[in-house]
Amino acid sequence: MKWPATITLMRHEQSAYNELRGRKENDELYQEFKAAFAKDHRSYKTRWLAEDINNRFALDVSDYDTPLTQYGERCAFQKGEQMRLRADEYPLPDIVLVSPYMRTQQTYTEITVAWPALLSVPVIYDDRIREQEHGLSLLYNDWRVFHVFHPEQKKLYDLMGPYWYQYPQGESVPQVRDRIRSMTNTLIREYAGAHVLIITHHLTILSFRANFERLSAEHFLRLDKREKPINGGLTRYRGNPNRGTDGNLELEYYNRSL
Repeated sequence: MKWPATITLMRHEQSAYNELRGRKENDELYQEFKAAFAKDHRSYKTRWLAEDINNRFALDVSDYDTPLTQYGERCAFQKGEQMRLRADEYPLPDIVLVSPYMRTQQTYTEITVAWPALLSVPVIYDDRIREQEHGLSLLYNDWRVFHVFHPEQKKLYDLMGPYWYQYPQGESVPQVRDRIRSMTNTLIREYAGAHVLIITHHLTILSFRANFERLSAEHFLRLDKREKPINGGLTRYRGNPNRGTDGNLELEYYNRSL
């Protein structure tokens, strides 16, 4: 069979950006900004609120350097402990592939603290499984704020839609799917029959699913809207040697929290 025996995809645990987004949603001023944006994103009031929001909710770090929160670190440790105690369901993988971003590296590190045997498994940091690059919009930490300051980008986004739109100095969804296709070729070429653990990000997990299952752009967007990968969520594909000429992958579960 050309496929790995299993491919287990794990999203990193709670990051500083995830926590920031939660604080914004509970902030009265941010709710006022959202209402003003929906009414008229070009108004003076919306721009004034956007400037305030951009100053109050700034991470001041790159996407690459965004760390886990302390809560995220605890969750990653607990995830490693649960996997170690359920060895029948989560056997030691043959290879671990990790996005080089700080939050995924920290997730891996905390898992190994609770599951020391994982340290004996080869680990590869592969930039093809990094998160979607959001380019210029990262300076604002919020897509609405970005659109207020760059209304031509909002117009382009509305015209093209979230699937095809490419962030300035960043990527579109199809571009992420392209590098995940490259990653899939590596899995077939180098890890046929192996148990593979991949610690990665929200959009890359969706891209793996879309590529493995040949999902359309519309299906991708529905999945992203209704069933986003959760922090620490596990998705597993199992190779079935009896399916097709060279075997194929079957989705065993998606977004499991343990």
